[in-house]
Amino acid sequence: MLVPWLDLPGVSSRLRWLSALCGLDLVRLGTTAEAEELQATEVAQPLLVAFALVAAEQLPLHDVTVVAGHSIGELTAAALAGVFSAEAAITLAAARGRAMAAACREPETAMAAILGGDPEEVLQAIESGGLTAANRNGAGQVVAAGAADAVRRLSESPPAKARVIPLRVAGAFHTSYMAAAEHALAAIAEGVPTTEPTRLLLSNADGTAVPTGSEAVKRLVAQVTSPVRWDLCQATMRDLGVTAAIELPPAGTLAGLARRELKGVEVVALKTPEDLPAARDLIARHGGPPGAEPSVAFRVLVAPAAGMFAPGGVGEGDFLTPGTAVGQVMTRQGAHEVTLSYPAVLAEWLVVDGDPVAPGQPLARLQPQGAAP
Repeated sequence: MLVPWLDLPGVSSRLRWLSALCGLDLVRLGTTAEAEELQATEVAQPLLVAFALVAAEQLPLHDVTVVAGHSIGELTAAALAGVFSAEAAITLAAARGRAMAAACREPETAMAAILGGDPEEVLQAIESGGLTAANRNGAGQVVAAGAADAVRRLSESPPAKARVIPLRVAGAFHTSYMAAAEHALAAIAEGVPTTEPTRLLLSNADGTAVPTGSEAVKRLVAQVTSPVRWDLCQATMRDLGVTAAIELPPAGTLAGLARRELKGVEVVALKTPEDLPAARDLIARHGGPPGAEPSVAFRVLVAPAAGMFAPGGVGEGDFLTPGTAVGQVMTRQGAHEVTLSYPAVLAEWLVVDGDPVAPGQPLARLQPQGAAP
């Protein structure tokens, strides 16, 4: 899958550098390795992150405002959101892959995709079978995970009007079977330097925006044993008014889900360098006004708790100094003040007075400023 990308300037040397960090020959793995070797999760995870990162580096990302990743793709998304470097992402991917591979050795576990059927009946069948809905992807697709014999029983007796397709994976990812991997990754992740997200970074946990770099890392660790709620990530994209989406390579699956779930959204699946012109054109047409200069990266202010939002008397276009009270989230336990820790211009409200909000829900889009205009 990497063969055509190696012809692009700098890609080969970039991959060699990332190879040195993760201890794998990514160039060989992405060009001549056999399928059996690539299916090993300790190999697949860093390879997928590296592939997506080098492809993203070929795009003009200054006008991309929302990023999200599915499972291991969250590491790539966090790097593109500015939470940590590409080098940190590949190092974490390698550590995650090794830890999850070790957790897969005992007992025997498996995963299977369930396509179609009544959503409630599918979830009930998964739960009653002693399994976990490890991925809820939307568009009538749920992935069940757990003990291998329980997955086999579900395959033999699927829910009504549903198909069960066993997946070729090492084990029951995003379930309690990965607890040892979560602990191992947590010990490493504590030392990762982070910064605040400069783009809206949606979380697999609940589809909400991640407010800080430290929270992003915390969620990345917890994600190892937690279900992937890609359905909620797509719902947030729809609520935010996303108009276009690009799936980084190896692309196809998420682009297909987006076409079914995000009606009217223009989608590009970036599979080979031949797709780069279409992806760049998509960004040019949807990322900002025609002919505009590259925009300064936006930050997003998010709700600290669940409740009702009340604005604090500031409006779009206002310059806000650190400590400014932007509003309050009213809860049963009292008011949670929403304040800024950096100077910024309030570019756009994403909620209105009286809106119910969830923890991490975007409240306003901000344009960071070095000083008052």
